[in-house]
Order: sequence, then structure tokens, then C-alpha cells
Amino acid sequence: MGKKKKRKITKSHDVGLPPGTMIYNGEEKGSRIKITLIEFNETEFFEDDFYDLSDCLSHVKDNMVKWINVEGVHNIELIEKIGKLYNIHPLTLEDIVHIDQRPKFEDYDHYILSILKMIMYDKEVHAEQLSLILLDNTVISFQEPHSGDAFDIIRARLRQAKGRVRKLGADYLFYALMDAVVDCYFDAIEKIGDKVEHIEEEIINEPKRESLIELYRLKREVIFLRKQVWPLRDMISNLLRSESEFITPSTQLFFRDLQDHSTRIIDTVETYRDLLSGIMDIYLSTNSNRMNEVMKMLTIVSSIFIPVTFIVGVYGMNFDIMPELREPYGYYVVWGVMLTIITGQIIYFKRKKWM
Repeated sequence: MGKKKKRKITKSHDVGLPPGTMIYNGEEKGSRIKITLIEFNETEFFEDDFYDLSDCLSHVKDNMVKWINVEGVHNIELIEKIGKLYNIHPLTLEDIVHIDQRPKFEDYDHYILSILKMIMYDKEVHAEQLSLILLDNTVISFQEPHSGDAFDIIRARLRQAKGRVRKLGADYLFYALMDAVVDCYFDAIEKIGDKVEHIEEEIINEPKRESLIELYRLKREVIFLRKQVWPLRDMISNLLRSESEFITPSTQLFFRDLQDHSTRIIDTVETYRDLLSGIMDIYLSTNSNRMNEVMKMLTIVSSIFIPVTFIVGVYGMNFDIMPELREPYGYYVVWGVMLTIITGQIIYFKRKKWM
């Protein structure tokens, strides 16, 4: 396995700058931003990738639902152009390029904004920021340029005209994208759960130092996941309470279901967090018990040899007047006394169940 990267707390790069200042604070990829345009209604469908905003906008049609997916947010100039074109508030643009945002929902006059973390699990938890903007008949998504996303299933439904997504409006597409992200949380939690069960069996049967390291790593991942899930539920609750005109009553029912999913995720994450804490206690208790057993055995051995050592020390003194030294069977008598003492102590310890 390669060397694992440590998670670092993102440092702020905009201290002292006025609100709305756009500074990308993520890892600079140096790649071009890809813009994917998907337009659809019940009978028509269009999909293409662009690397120029003007080319993308030239294919936009008024009578279709539009999904514009921007893959990469490091190009500040391009994000500003999109913001001016769709009249997006500077504070929203600032949140889009600051990739360490807490999941949240904001309701503006002519659009709504949802920011959440897209979770992927590949040996460990990875998270990237996703910003979703719902306008009139248009959804714009901003994501970091990493390998893949959670939207392949949504694209497949759109291409094959399956489900409700081609029949309903942009607000349902907005929901479907969030639902796909939440489904990835379930996938990550399931994989973490498998590892939790494995590490639990390993620690109970044969605890090792490597098990403790893996346990600590799993605990960090669960805590990281917990930090993303709790604000996600709050974000969905705020969305439901907003009564935004961009979300129809029929779509609000789906958001309620999404809220239930987030609650289930929180319950599962809390369960795993408590379980890992319990496993940690078991590991420490097991090690403590093993140490106690070793110390008990050493104490018993020491107790057995203390009187024997005393006898040997007495008869090892260099005095002439020691009557036992002149006895022909004195050596054997001393051995007999020592063996009797040892045997008696062992029998006593066993009766007391100390051995």
C-alpha cells in the first residue's frame, strides 16, 4: 500500500478581503474546465461536452430543461462569467470556489443554492464539494475535477428516458442529483460497516498493534463522515421550510423522503461511532488483562523463589560454626526442604485459583 495522505485543515486565503472575493482554495489541477450540457423534455434529448462557455450557450434551447455541469471550479474568470450570465450573487460564487464549505441551503430571489459533499469510498473516504443552483428550468452544478461523480445513474435515466426525470421539471432533476449523492453515502457506510465487523472479530480473537492502527483510522473516517451528514440533514430541512417557488409541492414530497434517508445515515454513522468506541475499549481492556496475567505469573514465580532464595542465602554464608554443613546428608535435606516449600506454595496458589 502507498503512503496515506493526512487530512489537513484548509487554511483561509481571504483574511481581510471584502465579502464576495473569489479565491479558489483547493488543489490546483491545471486542467481545463469541462462543461457538460444536457437538455431534455419528454421527447427530445441532447448531451455534449464543451470547453468553451460560448459554444455551450449556443446550444441552449428555451423550451427544454437544462442541466449545465461545470467540472472544475479553479478558473475564477469562467465562474464569474457564469455568475454574470445567470445573475448569481457574488457571495454564492465565493462559496462555489471555496471548497471547504459546510453543507448548506440558501434561498435567493431568482434561484436557490445547495452545497453538499459528494462522498466516494476507495480504501478510504474521499469527499469533494458539490454546488447545485436551481433556476427557472435550469440546474447548474459545480464540482471539482476528480475522477468521476455520483451522477452516472442520472445520466443513464435521461438518455434512456426512464423514470420521472424526463417527465418532470428542473426541480425534480435538482432533487435527483442530491438523491444520487446521498445514495453514495449509503455505499460508503456499507463498506465502512464491513470493515468495522472485520476489525471487531480481529480484536476480540487476536488483538495486534496493526489492528489498533486500523481501528483508529476507521474511527477518523466515521467522524469525518459524521461531520458531513449532520449539516446535510439541516440543509434539507431548511430547503423544505423555505417554501421556495422553484420547488413544486409534488417534488417536496421527494425531498421529505431524502430527509428520511439523511436521518437513517446519521443513525447508522452514530451506531458505528459508538461501536468503534466500544471496540477501542475492548482492545484496551484486553491488553490490560494480558498485562495483568503476565504480572500475576511473574509475582507467583517470585513468591515461590523468595523463601528458597532465603535458604540458599543463609547456607551460602562463610561461617565455620554451621552444624548442618557437617551432616553427611545436609545437602539433600536442604534440597528436600526447598522442594517441599515450592510444592506447598504451588498447591496453595492453585487452591486459591491464582494459577
